[in-house]
Amino acid sequence: MNKHTYLIIMISVIILIRILPVTLIRRRIDNKFIQSFLYYVPYVTLAVMTFPAIMEATSSPVAGAVALVLGIIAAWFGLGLFPVSIICCVTVFVLEFILM
Repeated sequence: MNKHTYLIIMISVIILIRILPVTLIRRRIDNKFIQSFLYYVPYVTLAVMTFPAIMEATSSPVAGAVALVLGIIAAWFGLGLFPVSIICCVTVFVLEFILM
């Protein structure tokens, strides 16, 4: 297949994903399971994309794992995005300096 075929397939899939729910679902969703599923989909998608990047972005997976744990702990205690990212970056910097 040539690249135009791939482009047409990609556009078709994107249009189906975005337009099909709007056209098929006209009323409010009352099912609690579907509501909770749709509520958590963005968080799960973000986690699935972010977690491998955290482990592979550093030269040492240990530094990435420790930074991830410290970031989760800092976020759990209510720190904002910027302080959590600073903590994670400093953790990776220090651990890679020590491990190298």
